[in-house]
Amino acid sequence: MLITTERTPNPSTRKFLPGQTVMEAGSRDFPDAESANASPLASALFDTGEVEGVFFGRDFVSVTANPDVDWAGLEIDVVQILLDHFVSGAPLFVPGSAAGILVDGDDGQSFDEDPADAEIVAQIRELLETRVRPAVAQDGGDIVYRGYRDGTLYLAMQGACAGCPSSAVTLKRGVENLIRHYVPEVETVEAV
Repeated sequence: MLITTERTPNPSTRKFLPGQTVMEAGSRDFPDAESANASPLASALFDTGEVEGVFFGRDFVSVTANPDVDWAGLEIDVVQILLDHFVSGAPLFVPGSAAGILVDGDDGQSFDEDPADAEIVAQIRELLETRVRPAVAQDGGDIVYRGYRDGTLYLAMQGACAGCPSSAVTLKRGVENLIRHYVPEVETVEAV
């Protein structure tokens, strides 16, 4: 098995591609070691003591290192952990009830939306799925819809995009411009 590594726009994050599916559907963000208890793989990555974030995409794992970590050494450790996991066929998540596992999906909203905005929201969601999310996944992250109200679209950045120095520019110049072009009712895009 060959695991390839890619740099991301976030200098603290690397994208690892195991050459196979990681998540059948959706994505999963582990912003801290406590949240990683749901996944043996995420826990093993945090156990290095040099990791501050893990993100599972469809066919990649993004790992964010603690500040001032030398990626030369950590990359070797991460690749070994990933190899051990995928070669052994270990489960991605802890078996048992999913009741205690939070899956931060695309349906999460931070507030109630006006039913009159249903068509606008549908257009936004389609653009996010077909244009924005695939582009953001190329950089090792994800962008999640959180809501729309009074001309403001609320999105959450995950994986390599969370905390990336260029994420504000990506959100404002890239995502906002694209969404506003196709959905003129959107006046601004805000990160949550």
